[in-house]
Amino acid sequence: MSAATGAHASATTVAGVTTLRPFVPSDLPGLYNICLRTGDSGADASALYHDPFLLGHVYAGPYPLADAGLTFVLVGADGLLGYIVATADTLRFEEWLERSWWPTLREQLAGHPGTDPGDGSQDWERVQHIASTRPHDDELFRRFPAHLHIDLLPQAQGGGNGRRLMDVLLHALRERGVPGVHLGVGAGNPRARAFYLALGFTEERVHDWGSTMVRDLTTGA
Repeated sequence: MSAATGAHASATTVAGVTTLRPFVPSDLPGLYNICLRTGDSGADASALYHDPFLLGHVYAGPYPLADAGLTFVLVGADGLLGYIVATADTLRFEEWLERSWWPTLREQLAGHPGTDPGDGSQDWERVQHIASTRPHDDELFRRFPAHLHIDLLPQAQGGGNGRRLMDVLLHALRERGVPGVHLGVGAGNPRARAFYLALGFTEERVHDWGSTMVRDLTTGA
């Protein structure tokens, strides 16, 4: 991370109580916790997982390791309240996952059933993803190579906290010369879709699960 990016993040505060700052390694358990507690289209997914770490293994944990300097956290008096994680280059990130992240997890989860047990739990979906996902190129990555995930606990939602996290990340991506960013938003989370539209994202692709949204970083603020 450049000194400019660090200063930009460290100076961002909310009412003098909540601080937005770059990730440090001791934040990792907090990332996993927030990922689980917001993992059901923004609602608490704790009841959906027997293994509370599975969601974080996919959507939070690898990012600060694979692409240092693009994870930022929102911190209050009682600890982490939210985060944003990203990679500047999705294809390189997927290659890093295949080389350095998935092998250990695949070994650990080898005996875990990757089929629906019919009890309403969703562990099997994450296990299936970890076992089967492979690096893939996509035309989208050339125009919008970065991607991100952002999560806020309910008490931190509203009040501009999401926008602050997005602003500091987009600033960091522009400093690296990244031309664009994409993300996925589930069909069951219309509030998130409205948030991204308000931030200048547009809907690039529609899927049965939701949509892929994009933002050009070469123009505008």
